[in-house]
Amino acid sequence: MMRLTLAQQLATTLAEQIANGAYREGDRLPSLRESVSLLGYSKNTVINAYELLASQGLIEARHGQGFFVKQVPVNAEPEEPQPYARAMDTIWLMRQQFVREPSQSPLGEGFPPVDWLMDLRLDKFTRQIMRTGVTTLFRYGNRLGNAGLRQHLVQKLASYAIAVKPRQIVTTHGANHALDLIIRRFLASGDTVLVEDPGYYPLFGKLQLQGARMLPVPRLPDGPDIEVLERMLRVEKPKLFFIQSVVHNPTGSDISPSKAHRLVKLAEEHNFILVDDDALADFKPASAIKVSALDQLKHSIYVGSFSKSVSAALRVGFIAGSKEVIDELGDLKMLLHTSSSEFSERIVDVILAEGHFLRHQIRLQERLKAATDAGLQMLDEIGAEVFFRPEQSLYLWARMPHIDDARELTRQLLPKGFMIAPGHIFSPEQSRINPWTRLNVAYLNDPLLKAVLRLP
Repeated sequence: MMRLTLAQQLATTLAEQIANGAYREGDRLPSLRESVSLLGYSKNTVINAYELLASQGLIEARHGQGFFVKQVPVNAEPEEPQPYARAMDTIWLMRQQFVREPSQSPLGEGFPPVDWLMDLRLDKFTRQIMRTGVTTLFRYGNRLGNAGLRQHLVQKLASYAIAVKPRQIVTTHGANHALDLIIRRFLASGDTVLVEDPGYYPLFGKLQLQGARMLPVPRLPDGPDIEVLERMLRVEKPKLFFIQSVVHNPTGSDISPSKAHRLVKLAEEHNFILVDDDALADFKPASAIKVSALDQLKHSIYVGSFSKSVSAALRVGFIAGSKEVIDELGDLKMLLHTSSSEFSERIVDVILAEGHFLRHQIRLQERLKAATDAGLQMLDEIGAEVFFRPEQSLYLWARMPHIDDARELTRQLLPKGFMIAPGHIFSPEQSRINPWTRLNVAYLNDPLLKAVLRLP
């Protein structure tokens, strides 16, 4: 076999990258100078490789601009089938959440609308931190996170009646990273863990990866089903119970004071840890009850996040717990990720420091109240059953008239431009037929949606 020249080898590599989607039609290839510097080839080798690609019709030269991908080969890997033609599993919904088609209404999305967050003007805070202490942005951060941010988080938690010191907080890349660290620290393959059903679906995938044994506890409108939980605890010894005290995802429900107190008592009696996932805390008044506040982190761990209330792109969350637990989680975070983003954490620190966030939070909650009220009214008009009727919640858990399986409703709505989150995904037992669906209240007040949902 004839040996390929360096130019042919480079052209073959680039052609494969184009075919695999690393470069798409219209993308600019690295400049000659960049390729020489990064790849170690001579300038003539790079020119010859680009000319080979151009002769194959894969790229084109644009005067004064560089080389651009012209077309994808006909034998390129075909695009994935449409979502409704695939099995609708956890990965499918996560893809819909994170990479949504612009033509689809984000009815099942887990985030508030971008325009609800734009008033924070992140560009202003970015410029501010670039003017002070800029040299620290080029180094790894503290394993527990930015010191200034952790001090402000102490104050934030105090407003929830949770008393902590800065050494009891470790920052994370959002709430999902926090859950992952907790799972890695406390669970081994085969360990028993309690989860809410329905509950936060990405958590189920993380627990499956860890090999944990999930026991679903039914979620009722006022919190977990205590009777079922007590029966389980007579025969099982779970290490953790993942719960959401307020703005439960997906039902939008809040735990009642009596159930919160009972949960704390059971955690103490049976020696398991309550993981209080409070990623949507900023959408509720600070007075909303939390099991971690009742327990003061003795048998609980608190998880918070700014992804929903500030920006998902910043990836800033945190964990609060006992000093011993936080030390261990900080070491684990350092081992896995070195540190979290000093840049992102300083942005959030500045936002919290100057009172901007409190005003932003008030506006968020006002918008949410109006959207929740309008969403409930719309669902009442079409005769839908609503699981819980909150005063304000990003989510409503609803059952449409004459619908027994929300997967079928999903298939009907996707071609019409509406993406919903079918209920079976929010259960550890996803094979079961589920008539419920999670709806984002910010997108419910849509006349076209109302017409579409008036199903026969």
